[in-house]
Amino acid sequence: MSLFSKLLALGGIGIFFSCILYVLFGQLTVRKLRKNPNMKGRLGVEFVSSYDILNVASALSAPKWFRERASRSTLSYLAADYQALYQNTTLFDRIFARVFWGIFLVSNLYTLLLLILYKIGLFD
Repeated sequence: MSLFSKLLALGGIGIFFSCILYVLFGQLTVRKLRKNPNMKGRLGVEFVSSYDILNVASALSAPKWFRERASRSTLSYLAADYQALYQNTTLFDRIFARVFWGIFLVSNLYTLLLLILYKIGLFD
């Protein structure tokens, strides 16, 4: 087994784990938010089915400076409303969102970077 295969397996394990967390986060948190009539239209634009799970996780995980800057943008209607999410979620939901979003982002960016380095020829 080459070094590239071993590193790619680590990324695959991270992606697999984030897929499990994706389903759990959708069932535990986002389902509750979808049923809440106050949250209607505040979960962000859903480009594909279940994209609102990623919208909610990213909104609950973003730092304050980024949320403030993004709210002033003309594209702010695409993201979930943080204030409404904060009022309708528990501390567990917010921590779970950060854990899921962190693992999701790190594992996918790691794998993408690894594939770019492979295509450049670093792993010959």
